[in-house]
Amino acid sequence: MNNLSNFVHHHFDKPAEELGDTEKRVLTKAHERKIISTDVNAAFSAEASFGERVADSIARVGGSWSFILGFLAFLVVWTVINTIVLASGAFDPYPFVFLNLILSMLAAIQAPIIMMSQNRQAERDRFEAAKDYEVNLKAELEVLSLHQKIDMSVLTELTALREDVARLTAALATKT
Repeated sequence: MNNLSNFVHHHFDKPAEELGDTEKRVLTKAHERKIISTDVNAAFSAEASFGERVADSIARVGGSWSFILGFLAFLVVWTVINTIVLASGAFDPYPFVFLNLILSMLAAIQAPIIMMSQNRQAERDRFEAAKDYEVNLKAELEVLSLHQKIDMSVLTELTALREDVARLTAALATKT
């Protein structure tokens, strides 16, 4: 990769000026022989704001079996207390209007938070795909570079062998 512009033109089929930021960054790292792969989880988590981390935590808890079973237990307890235990003085008698209000408020708050977390997951997937592309591109460049080196080595060996054959042929011709 001594002549960078020839390398770029040969492998990317376009001039260096037309390369995108990602390609330029990967090419620079490959030319400098530096590692480009990173821990995607750590890199993405480091950029998360407090609200994004809270949304992820709420989505993680709200989408778990422990939350579902715990909330089911809460509903059963609420129903039993308001129908059997407090049969005459229930604070939320059947049809449980107050419980419906609480459930509606919970759903109204929980749904956008879960959507925020899903959007963040989609963003994380795009970030991971971009990192995968960078690593794959660098690996491809390294493989191409190795192919070039091997081809040059083989050509050098072939040239040396041809010279040896020509020298031996000349030596045989002089002996006969």
